[in-house]
Amino acid sequence: MFSGEAEIQARRRTLAVLQDEIRTVLDAARDLSQAYDFLLQNDQEGLQGSIEKIRKSEDDAESLRRTLTRELGEIGNMLMNREDLLRTSYDIEEIGGFISGTAFRFKQISPKILKKHDFDNNIRELINLSIESVNQLNRIVHTLSINPLQALEMASEVQKIERTVDHKYRVLIVKIFKEINSIKDLIVLKDIVEEIEDLSDRCLTASDSITIVALGL
Repeated sequence: MFSGEAEIQARRRTLAVLQDEIRTVLDAARDLSQAYDFLLQNDQEGLQGSIEKIRKSEDDAESLRRTLTRELGEIGNMLMNREDLLRTSYDIEEIGGFISGTAFRFKQISPKILKKHDFDNNIRELINLSIESVNQLNRIVHTLSINPLQALEMASEVQKIERTVDHKYRVLIVKIFKEINSIKDLIVLKDIVEEIEDLSDRCLTASDSITIVALGL
């Protein structure tokens, strides 16, 4: 096999692993939405089941990141942007961590608190925006192997979503401090919205990393 062909094959293998990883994290993000539904329904069994599915996805994402690390180690210097690919993989893995952290905190809050103060819809908005951000990352990663230039253009959408999340997060934090008297509920609610906001921030970081990968393809 010519060296050029070997490089193409190596790039395809690494991008395939990256695609599997972001798809796994996207599944976890969708399970987060379902977990929130179970929380509002006060369905503890359903909530626990969703949390376990999210943890499984988190473990799978870590496994895929390790697979990519091995692939890049075996490839050696054949790919000039291997460090950028690995950085992107770590960023995607961390998104899974924030999703898992958010789901865990759902078990610490009562749905009555959310509904009483109308926080349920506010948090739903943040979750939906975060899912859309992960979904956009999924599209971008899958576009890398087809049209890297298009991937560059798509990355700006993640930034738009992050700005919207950031604005809604600031408004919601003010509302939480104003309306919640219980210290425990205040801390848990604050942690939940901060985890979601951090999730959105990590999506933007991953988008920036993917942009650097796209420039090297």
